[in-house]
Amino acid sequence: MESGYVTTPFGRRPMSLGMLASQQLAETIEPGMKRSKWKLFRAICEARPALGVTDRALTVLDALLTFYPDDEISEEKGLIVFPSNAQLSLRARGMTSATLRRHLAVLVEAGLILRKDSPNGKRYARRDRAGAIGEAFGFSVAPLLARAVEIESLAAQAVADRELLRVTRERLTLCRRDISKLIAAALEEGVSGDWEGISAMFRALLARIPRVATAEDLALHLDEMGLLRAEVVNMLERRIKTKKIDANESQIEHHKQNSNPDSIYELEPSFETKQGEKAAADNDPNAGPSDERRLKQQKPSGGMSNRAEGAADPGAGPGLKSFPLGLVLQACPSILDYGPGGSIGNWRDLMSAAVVVRSMLGVSPSAYEEACSGMGPENAATVIACILERGGHINSPGGYLRDLTRRTERGEFAIGPMLMALVRANGLTARHAS
Repeated sequence: MESGYVTTPFGRRPMSLGMLASQQLAETIEPGMKRSKWKLFRAICEARPALGVTDRALTVLDALLTFYPDDEISEEKGLIVFPSNAQLSLRARGMTSATLRRHLAVLVEAGLILRKDSPNGKRYARRDRAGAIGEAFGFSVAPLLARAVEIESLAAQAVADRELLRVTRERLTLCRRDISKLIAAALEEGVSGDWEGISAMFRALLARIPRVATAEDLALHLDEMGLLRAEVVNMLERRIKTKKIDANESQIEHHKQNSNPDSIYELEPSFETKQGEKAAADNDPNAGPSDERRLKQQKPSGGMSNRAEGAADPGAGPGLKSFPLGLVLQACPSILDYGPGGSIGNWRDLMSAAVVVRSMLGVSPSAYEEACSGMGPENAATVIACILERGGHINSPGGYLRDLTRRTERGEFAIGPMLMALVRANGLTARHAS
């Protein structure tokens, strides 16, 4: 900085620690540093919200920079501009003196310019006999040069944020369009399902989108919209598959055994019939139909593959697609306490936790077995996690699970809305708790 000493404002304008800090920063300009004044000004315009200046203040800064004699700001060519209020007003589109003073104060407060006042408060420069400026009093643009790297970084971040907002808004618009037209197609084709409920959920999601939203806000709404779109597509795909598969093939598919070696059923007590058990079951008057099924059920040699992370295989169940594990845990955080070691890191952990919770909720092994066959092991574990999360709202967890299994086989049940409702409920709980 040119002065090399602290300068205080003229008249009744007070000195502040912020002004002192700006002066100290202005003295840290690296030797030989230069910047194009108009490129730097453009960066300031991009970073305007982060810098805390108004558009009118930038108009005044634009006018001040027109008085700087060169295109590049550098210490060698001086850092002081000294226009009169009349000249500055003309270049600031006729701004009045009172307005000029107010916005000049904003620029000083934001640390973009400094005042170097003369003894009488006038702005002028002393020149030597050769016409070179010896000392000048006015406004110093040294902070612009000292903060050039910071300003350029803020501008780049602002551009990136604006691009992210644009892309997120476009994706949300496309997702809204997809859901709207898919629901219309389902109603026109007469696809079975709770389309009235899905339409109501869609309208509720639309109503929650604010008129002015940040990229983060839109990303949250996009996640919910994407989940709803995936569920609608899932229901329509099931209808397409149903048309392609005849009744006999569908029946065979329901009774086909899985061939993987790590079945979730191995987490339950073995259903194999040992010698003498069949006769004991036949002679036991208290044995029910489900007990007979369990005795007849051979422990399958199949199960889950080594899919430790991410979404489950869409083919795990005949009717449903699974959702990402992270989403399930976000919707049902209570299940985490029942995982191995008090945590869940993969689908295997979730299914182990589901077996523990199933027993705790009083769901019979046969009901859970039917759910695994009808929905797929991953989806059955997800439903158990949802039942646990809903707590006292379900009177008979076993009966509720059997009902969902039957609805799944008829193509009338979708996990997505249940997960979204729990995600929203947990979000509201977290906001109230904070």
